[in-house]
Amino acid sequence: MFTMTKNVVTNLLRKSSTRLYPVEVRGNFDGYRGRLDNKIEDCIFCGMCQRKCPSQCIAVDMKAGVWECDPYACVYCGVCVDHCPTKCLSMSKEHRKATPGKDLIHLQGTPRVKKKPAAPAPDAAPGAAPEADSGETA
Repeated sequence: MFTMTKNVVTNLLRKSSTRLYPVEVRGNFDGYRGRLDNKIEDCIFCGMCQRKCPSQCIAVDMKAGVWECDPYACVYCGVCVDHCPTKCLSMSKEHRKATPGKDLIHLQGTPRVKKKPAAPAPDAAPGAAPEADSGETA
């Protein structure tokens, strides 16, 4: 009985070992990968993030310019961020807020139009000899 009373008194007089959550909020650690962000205006819809994602949670439609991510399937490893050629993907230090439903991240952008190679200039008829300048004036 005495040891229990001693513990109760010690715990009442000592500083709390836990945080008072709504009042004291701890910041995130360095290197924390909280939320996947895509700067869609810089995305070229190459699909590299889709191919490198280990959990296959990213879907890219190159023709329509649609980028989708299922945040519930994502393991937040950052592999897609490392392999993005335009660096439009990033991981922010804030974690994703809880939602009542299962929402996908759906972003619509404008796909880049591939430039067609310039058509070669029409030359003289095949087999014709090039005109030589004879040096005479008329």
